[in-house]
Amino acid sequence: MEETAGRQTEKKVVAVVGGGLVGALNACFFAKRGFEVEVFETREDIRKAKIVRGRSINLALSHRGRQALKHVGMEEKIVSQGIPMHARMIHSLSGKQSPIPYGKKGQYILSVDRANLNKELLTEAEKYSNTKLNFDHKLQDWSAETGIMTFVRSDGSMEQIHADLIVGCDGAFSAIRKQFLRRSRFNYSQTYIPHGYMELTMPPINGEFAMKPNYLHIWPRNTFMMIALPNLDKTFTCTLFMPFDEFEKITTGDEVIEFFQKYFPDSIPLIGVEALKRDYFRLPAQAMVSVKCSPYHIGDKCVLMGDAAHAVVPFYGQGMNAGFEDCIVFDEIMDRFNEDFSAVLSEYTRVRVPDDHAIADLAMYNYIEMRAHVNSKWFIFRKYVDNFLHFLMPKAVIPLYTMVTFTRTRYHVAVERWHWQNKVINYSLRLGAVGAVFGGSYLLIKNPPDMNKLIIPTEKMWNKLVALKTP
Repeated sequence: MEETAGRQTEKKVVAVVGGGLVGALNACFFAKRGFEVEVFETREDIRKAKIVRGRSINLALSHRGRQALKHVGMEEKIVSQGIPMHARMIHSLSGKQSPIPYGKKGQYILSVDRANLNKELLTEAEKYSNTKLNFDHKLQDWSAETGIMTFVRSDGSMEQIHADLIVGCDGAFSAIRKQFLRRSRFNYSQTYIPHGYMELTMPPINGEFAMKPNYLHIWPRNTFMMIALPNLDKTFTCTLFMPFDEFEKITTGDEVIEFFQKYFPDSIPLIGVEALKRDYFRLPAQAMVSVKCSPYHIGDKCVLMGDAAHAVVPFYGQGMNAGFEDCIVFDEIMDRFNEDFSAVLSEYTRVRVPDDHAIADLAMYNYIEMRAHVNSKWFIFRKYVDNFLHFLMPKAVIPLYTMVTFTRTRYHVAVERWHWQNKVINYSLRLGAVGAVFGGSYLLIKNPPDMNKLIIPTEKMWNKLVALKTP
């Protein structure tokens, strides 16, 4: 009996593969529950590295991510290091700037620095005595049956460990997920979009932001766009999203300036002519991939989270937020099933797959919205209609962006509700337009105008139009 009790109270080992944003946060969640947590990261410790390799697109932290951070006591600290963005600021070709609010007054998303957030989460995970961070550990092989993992280090040495649960948080090109691909009935797809991205920096002017800081600035140009997010050092990180063949057409510094003068003229004096000529060729345009797969688990031994399960393109600002929400959803399911991995993992797949697939599709859609729809008067009109109806009936009508960004409404439920609301609102607007036509016609019939008074002004207008057409 004593031996059995000893085995039952022995702490289970959770191996988190990947020390990025989702991996580091996951370590905090598991450590808080009392598991023995081992984090394995291929790279060196970014807190000590001179150069941090990897993606650097600025992140937009919103409600889902904040709730996950709050659960491990990190929300206030991270929010204090971010810059609130209350609206999109649309830059027209003429240089005119027009704000489109994200939601109700007081609602905002936060521009946060990826590398700094990763460092803070690693430091927080390390505070738990039951957590160990292992850097320079590249996964070579692992077994779903035994839970044994083999890692190789840069000096050629190897290490084996046994884990009760393996959590794959190792990104869009996950080494953990490769084992899933060898198994039957595992669905997997990846899609590279034909657009790439390139980052440029807009420096401060006289020690202050070059543009209004509390906005996500967008230069929408229909088939491509540029965005700019504020940083704590008073710079803006500008990201140009464009088809690869358009990037490849520009081969000289003069062609860069010519391109920017044509499409983003107001940004040239803010970024700087010489900086544009230099930075445009510093790195080639980077690719963006969308990954979908299912199931997210193998038995009771392994589960995928974050980009390893659902890499999304960055156009809804939900990649990190969805990954962070993975952690809190898994944690909630752990509560429901009393930490029984055999039940938790299958339930996590059942609950999370439809939501992650929905946000992947929404992220694709939002690129079209950001680069093209925001130029449409109908789009702006509908935004105001949706927000007005939300103000009048906050529970009955909720804009899609509000559901995705400022609530934890399940992604796939938000999409279904959005489609339903669109049908109802569009039908109501058409009905209203028809009613206005019939109402106006009725009034004209009941109170016909004096036609003699209408004919003369109409003739004058026609003559003016003819004069305009005449060369």
